[in-house]
Amino acid sequence: MLAALVAGGPEPPGFDGSRLRIQAHSLIAKRRGLVATALPALASALGGNFAREFFDYANGRPKPPGGSRADARAFAEWLRAEGRLPEGTDSPKAAKPPGVESQAIVWAGEEAAQSPWRRWWRQRKQPN
Repeated sequence: MLAALVAGGPEPPGFDGSRLRIQAHSLIAKRRGLVATALPALASALGGNFAREFFDYANGRPKPPGGSRADARAFAEWLRAEGRLPEGTDSPKAAKPPGVESQAIVWAGEEAAQSPWRRWWRQRKQPN
């Protein structure tokens, strides 16, 4: 069952194939959201093509070990290998520091990629 849902394996006997495909697509959508959170600059650079490109990458390919960041890195490398990485987008390994004018991929969680809410909360937690 798991192989049918995440790795493009055959559907197990006794299961509705259309429902399995729906569930597999929803799992890909969940992964896509996590990758977009991990690499917001890449998702932004791909714009309206992000969902289609991610589906092409993830369909029949299980999530790599290492979580969403590993999945995001593998997606960026897949885009590069396919010649689909948007012009001016750097690889995650070569992310430029904040303030550099380019579409550098910056991992979410770094100071530049944190939400205003998180920055506000960090400031509130600091002792006066």
